Amino acid sequence: METGNEKNWPLPVPVHIPADGERGCFWEDRKDRHHCGIDLYAKKGTPVFAIEEGEVVEIEIMTSPSMIKYWNETYHLIVRGNSGTYYKYGEMAMTIPQKGTWIKKHDQIGEVGLVLNPAIIDSTSPRYIQALKEKNPAMLHLEIWEEYPVTDHKLYLGGNWFGSKKPPGLLNPLHYLHK
Repeated sequence: METGNEKNWPLPVPVHIPADGERGCFWEDRKDRHHCGIDLYAKKGTPVFAIEEGEVVEIEIMTSPSMIKYWNETYHLIVRGNSGTYYKYGEMAMTIPQKGTWIKKHDQIGEVGLVLNPAIIDSTSPRYIQALKEKNPAMLHLEIWEEYPVTDHKLYLGGNWFGSKKPPGLLNPLHYLHK
């Protein structure tokens, strides 16, 4: 599905939203892990906009080669929205606001990052990663949570959950993007 006209849209361009079962979809089964958000593929440097007004409560490294060798360094930014919902914008090349900043809906908060380093991806990499090698590995990873997101946990790494059950409070971003 191509989209970009929804009122709760974080990118200035239409992109494919992965449907259930597609690579990058919410709760995608990656055999040893599940995907906690949705991946919205766009060119590196594409602006990322807030989808709800709120406070920036965290900015941290999301991926780096020190975590997994074929990852580039990217960042996540978490906004606690006015509604009480938490929005985790991940795999960004850079972020604009500082922690504690109050942002408005549609404020630019960062830029899409290049999460994967194709030069490092080889036959030892997971199959879904190998498949991305020839495609555009730049994306916005978007997660939505009812409570403060899990970001530093033995079962969570780089937008993936290594447990069989969804973590408490994790929501499907598709429901919010289409409102």
